[in-house]
Amino acid sequence: MARIDKWLWAARFYKTRSAATEAVLGGRVHVNGERVKPSKEVRSGDVVEISKRELRWTVTVKDAAERRGPASVAATLYEESPESRAARDQQTLQRRLARPPGADLGARPTKQARRRIDRLRGR
Repeated sequence: MARIDKWLWAARFYKTRSAATEAVLGGRVHVNGERVKPSKEVRSGDVVEISKRELRWTVTVKDAAERRGPASVAATLYEESPESRAARDQQTLQRRLARPPGADLGARPTKQARRRIDRLRGR
């Protein structure tokens, strides 16, 4: 058994343990469908739902860990559901294909065009 905040940190969902604790306190982590406190003990077989920005993971705990180790070991601590993986891949693809903010504004004005704009505005 391990605390949820330590497990999230050890499984490398968050870079620091304090970031994992803040996420749990902020309601962005649910264990077995319930909002929990950072001290909640997770066991093998628990379903953890993690929301980070617009991304969501639904993972099943395979092993508990108190300490943070290499990424190869962290990947063995959980198993992501196929639905969660597909949804994240779809979201990533949509974000990649979306136009960046400000793309519809066109190119920046040249120095000459900016001076014309300033004259029209009466500056």
